Amino acid sequence: MTQPDTSLPPHVAIIGGGPAGLMAAEVLSQAGINVDLYDGMPSVGRKFLLAGVGGMNITHSEDYPAFLSRYAERAPQIAPLLRAFGAEALCQWIHDLGIETFVGSSGRVFPTDMKAAPLLRAWLKRLRDNGVVIHTRHRWLGWNAQGGLRINSPDGEKTIQPDATLLALGGGSWSRLGSDGAWMLALEQRGVGLMPLQPSNCGFEVQAWSELMVSKFAGAPLKNIAIGLNDDVPRLGECVITATGIEGSVIYALSASIREAINLNGLATIHIDLLPGRPVDKIQAALSKPRGSRSMAKHLHSQLGIDGVKAALLRELTPAECFADAPLLARAIKALPLTLVKTRPLDEAISSAGGVTFESMDERLMLKQLPGVFCAGEMLDWEAPTGGYLLTACFASGRAAGMGMVEWLKRRR
Repeated sequence: MTQPDTSLPPHVAIIGGGPAGLMAAEVLSQAGINVDLYDGMPSVGRKFLLAGVGGMNITHSEDYPAFLSRYAERAPQIAPLLRAFGAEALCQWIHDLGIETFVGSSGRVFPTDMKAAPLLRAWLKRLRDNGVVIHTRHRWLGWNAQGGLRINSPDGEKTIQPDATLLALGGGSWSRLGSDGAWMLALEQRGVGLMPLQPSNCGFEVQAWSELMVSKFAGAPLKNIAIGLNDDVPRLGECVITATGIEGSVIYALSASIREAINLNGLATIHIDLLPGRPVDKIQAALSKPRGSRSMAKHLHSQLGIDGVKAALLRELTPAECFADAPLLARAIKALPLTLVKTRPLDEAISSAGGVTFESMDERLMLKQLPGVFCAGEMLDWEAPTGGYLLTACFASGRAAGMGMVEWLKRRR
């Protein structure tokens, strides 16, 4: 970094126009610092807008201890970020933009109109009014030998020498929206501590479905089920059968544990409760009733309401002899084993795990190896389930990095 001219306001560069980068830009511009924000895509906030398709889930209303627990082993590092800017502060910030929110039945928090675009438009107007200059179609290429930032622009490559830099380049999922993880190599070459990028909130593959499952039930939703891994309490929810395996909200909630089990053992076996509202003895009693000339399929439907994709999955994963044994079949219905062998590709995942380790940064989110270079957002090594937790931590880390940059710049002047 060049020595600053103390007669002029500091100038910073933010690389990445997602929630973390934009939040840092707001903090910095409000502190009177000149901000240039660079994004490789034709417009900023593309993944943020995609997250709003079907309803912009901005955060969650559950109490702080439960909220923090969603970050699992990285909860200690995420805690100070959330204490400074958690769910309540984020909601107030949205209200200050003129966007009202409401809490859904699941505890998730949404803008009243359920859309991301109005929020982003109001935010970008505020940033531009504060003097933030946004450069789209400007892709960061790393550093030159003198430590300058190499930027590929529509007019060719240029080099900039800001007083401080924030990297907020996203993780490795949804590369078509700009989060391709290409920054990993540049940071690795500079000695920054990294963990490999892995899929998070992702689908999983089975060894192989039968032709019937693929042809008739790929894309079919599994509703009103519960899924457990190991001895954990099964999670209620729903998911979707795919041509290669299974995905959906309840799977995403377990994705970190499933992925790590596969990394450790080469596979993971989940157990699906097809009737979470009924105890096994009641199911066994229903199955034990005489079925006369009716087929087992009709018996399952009439006695337990099991048909369609649930019936097909039961047939797919249960040995034929179980259907002649009511106790065995009842236990299968309550804990149907499904073996998963790998994640779907990283680029399909909603988010990613891995990235810049917290141990390679100080408490301001500045890289220890690169003074004046800060990191925020999904490129940090943390993960969380869907439900507003991802966005909240991205906002909070962007704000923390922005404040850290303000403090660092003041100390240098």
